[in-house]
Amino acid sequence: MRAGAAVLTLATIASLVAGCGKDSAAPDPAAGGRQPLAAPPARERDSHAAELRAAHAARVAAAKRWGLERVPRTAPPAPGKKPRIATRKGFEVDGHRRLGLPPVFTTVPTDEKVVFLTVDDGAEKDPAFLRMMSELKIPYTAFLSDYVIKEDYGYFEEMQDRGVGLNNHTLNHPPLRGLPYARQKREICGMQDVLEERYGRRPVLFRPPFGSYDKNTLRAAESCGIEYVPLWNEEVFVDRWDYREGDGALHPGDIVLTHFRGRNEWKGTMPDMIRRFLDKVTAEGYAVGRLEDYL
Repeated sequence: MRAGAAVLTLATIASLVAGCGKDSAAPDPAAGGRQPLAAPPARERDSHAAELRAAHAARVAAAKRWGLERVPRTAPPAPGKKPRIATRKGFEVDGHRRLGLPPVFTTVPTDEKVVFLTVDDGAEKDPAFLRMMSELKIPYTAFLSDYVIKEDYGYFEEMQDRGVGLNNHTLNHPPLRGLPYARQKREICGMQDVLEERYGRRPVLFRPPFGSYDKNTLRAAESCGIEYVPLWNEEVFVDRWDYREGDGALHPGDIVLTHFRGRNEWKGTMPDMIRRFLDKVTAEGYAVGRLEDYL
């Protein structure tokens, strides 16, 4: 009898111990039934670190290959909450807000030291420019006019394949201010049609040639599906910078303009211009962000 009780007792204890082991693996009710996340395996962490080191080494090598003074800074992550984009004071047209017309702006609201590079028209089609921007992983936004890109639509298709946004800069690049509404609409909507036919999408960004616009421009743009009209705060060339502001300085969120130009019109190439651009922004502590990520 005692022997039987002893066996029973040992069996009960073994059962309880086994049960305790099982319960310890059960989800904690206080954690809502979720299992705690396990730390990533050391091998996975080492692999990620190796990838980061390799990416940085590639960036260093690319900076050296393209003759930059410094390695460009990596842009911060795209904001989870997009900033509110409003028309810059003094850039409004009559009834701008009441009519719900697209905002016209030169700077994106942000406290981060980031600027945005935009390239206009499409006249120069330099393969070295595509390679340079891809190897350095520098984002930029293109605003295209059909009268110059139609010579080589494929060049800009390759650009799009590399992640660049292709946007509207009118069919024929006229100064729009003062033109009849119907003419302006043909220029803007016609370019929307070209971009959709050639590249599969109708963009929501539009830049008027020369920064010239009026109320009819914005009304026509809105009717063609345009949501934003980014202008610029600085312009960079091969041999100089021009500034809209009197302080002659970069500011967080500034939009920088340049053009598809080469030795026919500049004293250098597009890679020469990019070298000047990157050397300045990097030396001043700025990274280059992707404009569309903030809109």
